[in-house]
Amino acid sequence: MGVPAFFRWLSRKYPSIIVNCVEEKAKECNGVKAPIDTSKPNPNEVEFDNLYLDMNGIIHPCTHPEDKPAPKNEDEMMVAIFEYIDRIFNIVRPRRLLYMAIDGVAPRAKMNQQRSRRFRASKEGMEAAEERQKIRREILAKGGILPPDEVKERFDSNCITPGTEFMDNLAKCLRYYIADRLNSDPGWKNLTVILSDASAPGEGEHKIMDYIRRQRAQPNHDPNTHHCLCGADADLIMLGLATHEPNFTIIREEFKPNKPKPCGLCNQMGHEVKDCQGLPREKQGKHDQFADSLPVAEQEFIFIRLCVLREYLERELTMASLPFTFDFERSVDDWVFMCFFVGNDFLPHLPSLEIREGAIDRLVNIYKNVVHKTGGYLTESGFVNLQRVQMIMLAVGEVEDSIFKKRKDDDDNFKRRQKEKRKRMKRDQPSFIPGGQFSPQALGNRSSPQAISNPRQAAFEMRMHDRQNSTTSSSPNTSLNSDGSPSLGGGIKRKAEDSDSEPEPEDNIRLWETGWKQRYYKNKFDVDASDEKFRRKVVQSYVEGLCWVLRYYYQGCASWNWYYPFHYAPFASDFEGIADMPSDFEKGSKPFKPLEQLMGVFPAASGNFLPPTWRKLMTDPESSIIDFYPEDFAIDLNGKKYAWQGVALLPFVDERRLRAALEEVYPDLTPEESRRNSLGGDVLFVGKHHPLCDFIVEQYKTKNTEPVDIPPELCHGIQGKLTLNENAVLPDQTVESPVPTLRDLTQNSAVSISFKDPQFDEDFVFKAIVLPGAKKPAPVLKPGDWEKTNNDGRPWRPQLGFNRDRKAVHLDQSAFRTLGHTMPRERGMPGMYANAVPLGTYGSPYTRPLMSGQQQIPKLLSNLRPQESWRGPTPLFQQTPQRTAGAAPLLAWNRMLQSQNQFQPNQYQGLGGPMNYPQRPEDRMDRGRQV
Repeated sequence: MGVPAFFRWLSRKYPSIIVNCVEEKAKECNGVKAPIDTSKPNPNEVEFDNLYLDMNGIIHPCTHPEDKPAPKNEDEMMVAIFEYIDRIFNIVRPRRLLYMAIDGVAPRAKMNQQRSRRFRASKEGMEAAEERQKIRREILAKGGILPPDEVKERFDSNCITPGTEFMDNLAKCLRYYIADRLNSDPGWKNLTVILSDASAPGEGEHKIMDYIRRQRAQPNHDPNTHHCLCGADADLIMLGLATHEPNFTIIREEFKPNKPKPCGLCNQMGHEVKDCQGLPREKQGKHDQFADSLPVAEQEFIFIRLCVLREYLERELTMASLPFTFDFERSVDDWVFMCFFVGNDFLPHLPSLEIREGAIDRLVNIYKNVVHKTGGYLTESGFVNLQRVQMIMLAVGEVEDSIFKKRKDDDDNFKRRQKEKRKRMKRDQPSFIPGGQFSPQALGNRSSPQAISNPRQAAFEMRMHDRQNSTTSSSPNTSLNSDGSPSLGGGIKRKAEDSDSEPEPEDNIRLWETGWKQRYYKNKFDVDASDEKFRRKVVQSYVEGLCWVLRYYYQGCASWNWYYPFHYAPFASDFEGIADMPSDFEKGSKPFKPLEQLMGVFPAASGNFLPPTWRKLMTDPESSIIDFYPEDFAIDLNGKKYAWQGVALLPFVDERRLRAALEEVYPDLTPEESRRNSLGGDVLFVGKHHPLCDFIVEQYKTKNTEPVDIPPELCHGIQGKLTLNENAVLPDQTVESPVPTLRDLTQNSAVSISFKDPQFDEDFVFKAIVLPGAKKPAPVLKPGDWEKTNNDGRPWRPQLGFNRDRKAVHLDQSAFRTLGHTMPRERGMPGMYANAVPLGTYGSPYTRPLMSGQQQIPKLLSNLRPQESWRGPTPLFQQTPQRTAGAAPLLAWNRMLQSQNQFQPNQYQGLGGPMNYPQRPEDRMDRGRQV
């Protein structure tokens, strides 16, 4: 979603929605890893029913990772994708359904963003390659040392688009992977698997939402189904809220900024390509055993609990004394709608609303102030009340001028602080840093310290180097020759990058000055602000976009052809008279075909993924659509600092001209290309132990060509139509492996069949409500999450994980004695527990009161609550020992405190006894879910 800072803002404002995943690791014996039994209870103490995979969030990091070496070929990419899915499955362990959705052909509104992203990626890739070659030549000319330049084909991530051979091969590999797991993994035994590959139109996450909406509308749907959706896009949070399912969780990679990356020239860590000096590579490890490996930490995962987010929103959005009945579900829909104003994949955000400036909080406050006048909610089941939206937007427009002025003041203050920081760092920079074997080493370096050799010679060399530096620095304006001697040419001009000021992009709009609206429309749209007709056209297109996006989230794609035809958004103060604007869309629109979408989103540099005659339309000067494929294009920073934040000024594709040009080259398609250019559907897989297996096999035996309904009692209440599949996976038939390194499945017992969701009339409205019979999850938030002075001053313990009844873990005296024996106590190498005061001695006031005959048990892990809410005495291990004179500060204990704040139950299983994971009752409809 087009809100890069949305998740950061959300996780900081509502911190309890985040739960770290507990992951069972595979055990290794004699170099062989034993597979994990995923049929056992989930170590996260919660059982999920359905797992949905937004596959594009898996494909990209597996094919071109940023923090580890890239796969060498396509086969390694496929294996990496398999391993990634295995890891997610091991964490979540769904019991009913696994739904894999790959992005298919997107609506026209999304294609503009895809086009911008792919053109920009191609341009930045070529510019980076040219810059790398330029720096390489300069370093080699100065005598630098660089590894040989390997001539290897750069992986073009643009191939991850429907219609390419890569995506067709990926679908084949996933069909093989599903069949293999259904045959061999006990955790997949009773699982229904649905694969929606790139041939099925629609974005992956929206295909998932469409499936959920249609199943919710069925009479056999379980309203207490626990959903888990895997994906990194921020809009998944809004989509999850839009389902109104009480149990909805998102799993995603934990974002860790500033991950170390190797230099693209010398492959060494610690600097970027632009700072590379071509120095010899240092030995990694005692025997250089780490020379070809990167310091890669395994990516960790987190859960985002939307039921907890709903608790936060219920507290924040509840309003008293309303002229109408308060409905929390409707207010959640309004909150989702207001988030669209700060950005999404289909519309540019309003100039006055920035997520980093608290735009959503401002909108919520205005909403709560104005809703008394509106007489009702802004939305209902995906349809917008424009008259009420107009009141909200005009209220924002009244403060636009002050927003722009405050933004300018904040920006100036930030620049001033940065300038002072640079001066301070330059002033405090050490005059001399030793090199060689005495050079400072980075923390966490894997190589062990080397023994000092010939210290006298090393000290002499450092003294001489320091003396030479002091001689040359005495006259800073003296230029040097290549041999280091002073030049007679006089002083040199200070470089621009040494200056305290940084070049700023020119801002012709100056939103903080009077006349900002006139300058904005003149510079961005090339029209006068007095042109009311044009401004109303822009506003009408934006209002249509808001209605289209909300309909897309709640009802499905309202129109495959609609798109916003401008690069920039209007101002909030322009939303006047929108109540009577039409918001209907044409019915019966159809999506593009895969190869047609490739022609609409690909730059000419990625034309190798297209048929030769189609590719020629991108490069031939005589082509009727050559203007769609500019070799270079401008990027408007639009008040931002970095190019990736700017707006790519690309021409919009005219659908009629594109289709007219393609009519001439359609006859040139081969049968294989025609197959890839057709639209497909979903495929359902089950194993031999699944109740639906015999029913599907019977359909193939009778060769029934008519669609049949799924018996819901055989498939966990899932409903839809089944039709025979031409390329089906069938029992007792070999499933050939598309990856040469993987074996064929000669003893297959899985079966596949084409699947289609339940169909409804085009005018059918899916109600955005909580279904009857749904049980509200037990509350997680406590008064301590809102007001820290509640509960008579007693601190609240936070809920860690999904289990509300988890018992605190304590170490007894025997555990501390064991640690005392095992941790090193040698002088100069104090262990973590070396300086701890013996427990229960010296009359310590920090132990629990004893009952008669009870042994002393220290209250050690009380620090697991947030430090802000701590109101009791300081824990024992944070006190400086009174009886150990001269002892070092308990730094190790402080480090332990930080690590324990992130404790997970499986880390303490051996200390506190095995966890009693709640078993799942057989009767799913009458149970009370443990969350």
